[in-house]
Amino acid sequence: MRWMHAYPLKEERGQVSKLTAGMRRRLKREFSSEKPTVWIGKGLVSEDTIKEIEKQLEKRETVKVKILKAALKEAKAAEIAAEVSKRTEAELVEVRGHTFILYKRRRKPVKR
Repeated sequence: MRWMHAYPLKEERGQVSKLTAGMRRRLKREFSSEKPTVWIGKGLVSEDTIKEIEKQLEKRETVKVKILKAALKEAKAAEIAAEVSKRTEAELVEVRGHTFILYKRRRKPVKR
């Protein structure tokens, strides 16, 4: 039996990972004690939720998301995390229980 990853493989995402193992480890350590800034409820992943996550990623680069039990009746946490990661074009750092962490490198502002 093949072990399934909690986050999609590089080939499945269609891009090369920007997160190194060291960066991933550092982000996990830093955000383990942080509280979630976004909650996903029974409405699952709505367009408003995606916009809010993108806004926070643009501001902070990293977002911690909590999935409420009502949402877990329809889908698993890893599936929801993978969908959000794909729709926001962010790296999925970790899925732990009902919580996951996303990372997206900030765009550098264009100097004129």
